[in-house]
Amino acid sequence: MRLLAAVLACAAVSVTAACARVQPGAAGATIVVATAGEPDTLNPVLNYGVDGASLIFDGLVARDAENRLVPALARELPSVSADGRTVTARLREGVTFHDGSPFTADDVVFTYEAVLDPKVDSTLRSDLDMLESVSAPDPSTVVFALKYAYAPFVQRLALGIVPAKALRGQDLNRAGFNRAPIGTGPYTVDSWTAGDRLVLRANVRYFGGRPANERVVVAFVPDDNVRAQRTRAGEFDAAELPPKLANGFKNETVHRVPTADYRGVMLPMAHPVTGDPAVRKALSLGVDRAAMVAGILGGAGEPAFGPIPPSSEFADPALNGKAGADPAAATALLDAAGWMPGGDGIRAKGGQRAAFTVMYPASDSLRKELALALTADAKRIGIEVRPEGLTWDAIDPRMRTDALIMGYGTPYDPDFVSYKLFGSRFAGQAYFNPGFYRSAEADRALQDGRDRADPAARRDAYVRFQRALAADVPWVFLTYLQHTYVVRESVRGVRPRVEAHEHDVANSLWWNLHTWTKA
Repeated sequence: MRLLAAVLACAAVSVTAACARVQPGAAGATIVVATAGEPDTLNPVLNYGVDGASLIFDGLVARDAENRLVPALARELPSVSADGRTVTARLREGVTFHDGSPFTADDVVFTYEAVLDPKVDSTLRSDLDMLESVSAPDPSTVVFALKYAYAPFVQRLALGIVPAKALRGQDLNRAGFNRAPIGTGPYTVDSWTAGDRLVLRANVRYFGGRPANERVVVAFVPDDNVRAQRTRAGEFDAAELPPKLANGFKNETVHRVPTADYRGVMLPMAHPVTGDPAVRKALSLGVDRAAMVAGILGGAGEPAFGPIPPSSEFADPALNGKAGADPAAATALLDAAGWMPGGDGIRAKGGQRAAFTVMYPASDSLRKELALALTADAKRIGIEVRPEGLTWDAIDPRMRTDALIMGYGTPYDPDFVSYKLFGSRFAGQAYFNPGFYRSAEADRALQDGRDRADPAARRDAYVRFQRALAADVPWVFLTYLQHTYVVRESVRGVRPRVEAHEHDVANSLWWNLHTWTKA
């Protein structure tokens, strides 16, 4: 998730109004957690916590500790018609929003229609392009009519529901609700100080039971080293940290959480070097993924060869290559393609040096280390990579022409991320397919994966998709991460589950934070 432009790192000794120290409250009363990322909005319609676990909102469905779908605002899992084009949800009764107003089917209809409204700047609209209409035949029933059968549609119903009464008639893009929202979730928003913290208070009327703690403070500390320093100083009950920094803590519990979160090098197709398939394939052969996992991740991860994690039922294990580098195969491939070594060891072809820039967000120490490792591995096969740490504002306009250390991934359905990240129709749409990868075979496979309900047919589609990527190498996939968190020994109730790429305020270790206590 992109950080707000206003986010500033707090120096370890800083005590200012805009970047104050977080003071934990009395035991059992306040839980203080720290994360690198800060959301741009707290409105689910505008892409906050769309897969659930947002602490402030509930969807019709949620996920349990095993990431299995369970009912939430729906009283049972929604039913799907035989043709796959009608989905019916029957709602839980007696639920209220934080302001005391009743939750009804009208709120569900309003939420989904807002996503579909072209006047609303919702990046989720393409996720719901199969949705023809949503209606409420009565206050406790919602019917979703689909244009075509879409296999994982029920999983899309984890989107948080917003109150129609509070938002109807407003410009959702600029509504004050986006920073001071009203949901049905276990916490209400007390305050949000940009670049500093989000303060939440227990929703005493929560239908799932009153939270075990009265107050939660989510501190936004984008700089990894500063976050580690403040954790060591005792400011946080739990903090997200890179593996190397987390390994330095001895008196706290370090959770290494399995994920579907991968890191890789997005290679733009328009660049004269990275646009050459031989260069892309050579880079994939030449990187030492095993060394990255051992050295950079401190063992908290595994090599990555594609965007569907090995834990997924849709993964194709036949595509996994050598975890270590294969420089002999890489150099042979470059030789055959006419990229010949120059006097300085860097290859060239037709007067074009085999050189390119790889960008990374400057505040992300993990991506920086991956960029440096890529630089060293590439040099061994005669390719010059120039790492450059930048702000996201500087990165954004250059993604079509410069490589970027990127991260994505989901433990849920593979359609959720891959359809937009690698689909031709999304080329150049913000962080979706920024390198303008276009493949008719990958497009067909991705479409088949969402169209077909039969599990075997869907698996075949995603195997074809993974093989198309392996042949084209639009990304050099590097590692799957384990997300690492440092948690005080006094904290109880932590239940790690397989995590997605987005893991800041939502879908992180604190997905069940409303059940945490402090001894």
